[in-house]
Amino acid sequence: MAVAVLEIRELGDPVLRVPARPVGAEELASEETQRLIDDMIETMRAADGAGLAAPQVGVSLRIAVIEVREGNPRYPYKPPIPLTVIVNPELTPLDPATFATNEGCLSMPNVRGDLNRFENVGVRYLDRQGRPHEETRRGLTAGTFQHEVDHLDGILFIDRMTDMSSLSTWAEFERHGKEEFVRRIEALVERVGS
Repeated sequence: MAVAVLEIRELGDPVLRVPARPVGAEELASEETQRLIDDMIETMRAADGAGLAAPQVGVSLRIAVIEVREGNPRYPYKPPIPLTVIVNPELTPLDPATFATNEGCLSMPNVRGDLNRFENVGVRYLDRQGRPHEETRRGLTAGTFQHEVDHLDGILFIDRMTDMSSLSTWAEFERHGKEEFVRRIEALVERVGS
């Protein structure tokens, strides 16, 4: 079955602002949904993303794919995350600890901004075969999971920003903010392991 790179919906498309609906077992097992997952993986990889949620390709289902490969040019500072398909995820902060991060989004090309994410989260989800998983995610990886689950709830990272003055283009972030950010994130990764 051939995979396709899908169009990524951008800020302003109403599908990004609607909470996605849960996926039933039969629907998840269907050829159509399995093809959607394959296409989402291909689309995420083609865009050098760290994750992609179904609403970002115009499908309002609670499915997201997450992966950080070594050498990702968009996120060279992120620890690797093996390909993970999350269906109907539930996220729970494990404690009140947060960390300051700077995020971008495939649905907002060329934009980045500062926000806080929970440092330690519990994640419950089904994989693409419908098998249940319960995991703890920490640090920058926890932030990636929170970003994708937000998409499934109709939330964009800019909604989590408390100070819009940090909003910048990628080029200006690279020029003025990346060095300090990477120092901070490397310390977080060293402390929590991801």
